[in-house]
Amino acid sequence: MKKSETPVRISAAGSAALSQRSGKTLGQRLLDNWQLYALLLIPVVLTVVYKYIPMYGIQIAFRDFDPNLGFTASRWVGFDWFTRFFKAPTFWRMMKNTVLISFYGLLWSFPIPIILSLIINQVRFHKFKRVVQTVLYAPHFISVMVICGMIKIFLSPTGGLLNLLLGTQIDFLTQSEAFRTIYIASGIWQDAGWGCIIYLATLANVDPGLYEAAKMDGASVFQRILNIDIPELLPMAILNLIMAAGGIMNVGFEKVWLLQTDLNKATSDVIAVYVYQQGIEQAKYSYSTAVGLFNTAINIVLLIIVNKIASKASDVQFV
Repeated sequence: MKKSETPVRISAAGSAALSQRSGKTLGQRLLDNWQLYALLLIPVVLTVVYKYIPMYGIQIAFRDFDPNLGFTASRWVGFDWFTRFFKAPTFWRMMKNTVLISFYGLLWSFPIPIILSLIINQVRFHKFKRVVQTVLYAPHFISVMVICGMIKIFLSPTGGLLNLLLGTQIDFLTQSEAFRTIYIASGIWQDAGWGCIIYLATLANVDPGLYEAAKMDGASVFQRILNIDIPELLPMAILNLIMAAGGIMNVGFEKVWLLQTDLNKATSDVIAVYVYQQGIEQAKYSYSTAVGLFNTAINIVLLIIVNKIASKASDVQFV
């Protein structure tokens, strides 16, 4: 009887507290938890100021924007700028390059942090483990400008490390077929170590008793990884995949701009660079906004599609 009475008393106390809380007005609840709401106010204000208020300017994608007239006084042109972009001679080349660089980047760079986290998690020498983690994290903190300078030095036809190893004198940055490989490989080197942090944190929460039980049952290291580690990482991996799919059209402008040459434009000409050229260099504000809005719309559609697929295949759902 005592065992059955305890849950009843707890449930009654919980329901009493809930009813007391629900009886309070919104103002009373705000006063009771004002410290939490004060902390929440800072990111909310920053989000509104820097994310939502600028959306008012999106309308210039549908206007012939004149800075002297302002947003509302500029002539409304509807979808003319979008039509002009679709008819641009380089439209399909830019779409193809943007999609392929993003897709190949996701295909190759997405699984590597997971593999790294599984390998690092098996290291039992903690000092060596910390050294390995530090070495892998370090490239993430190097600026894109420095990374591109290093790439140009390593790939230099005269004295570059790669050419010295291969015994050649090839200027790889002028080879259009090599641009995607250079872009993706350098991105993996820079961000793979940083990307595995979240997976290592997930593995740190695995119950050690599961590993001990698996060892007692005679499970090998590979079997423990396959049956314990990977299932634990799967929800986080799917969540990261959904978020990565939402930015698949957002090829990093800085690295492409710094590594682009006239000879590799066949594969390096992407939408992000085109928006910069049209909007900043040529001051075509309405046109560049329309191109950027189209790019964002594609990302939103891809995010929704991947999210729906992931929610059907698993219990993980982002939006």
